[in-house]
Amino acid sequence: MTVTLKDFYADWCGPCKTQDPILEEIEADAEGAVDFEKINVDEQQEIANEYQVRSLPTLVIENDEGVVERFIGVTQRDRIEDALEQAGASVPA
Repeated sequence: MTVTLKDFYADWCGPCKTQDPILEEIEADAEGAVDFEKINVDEQQEIANEYQVRSLPTLVIENDEGVVERFIGVTQRDRIEDALEQAGASVPA
């Protein structure tokens, strides 16, 4: 099963800069178990609209069956990892 984390952000978004190091740590630890996509809402508005992104940062976790979890605002690592595991990814602690 493919698990994807879509990170909706903008360069001008302060909280997005707070979220980045958390996601970078998870990506390093996930070792390919999760596909990470960074989506700049200013450049890719059609994707942001498709996912109904209204606030930043927004994280959308999905698997082959669709969206599993959505986080709005800066989200802590343990909550993201729990959602990734629920989606079917094995993320080492």
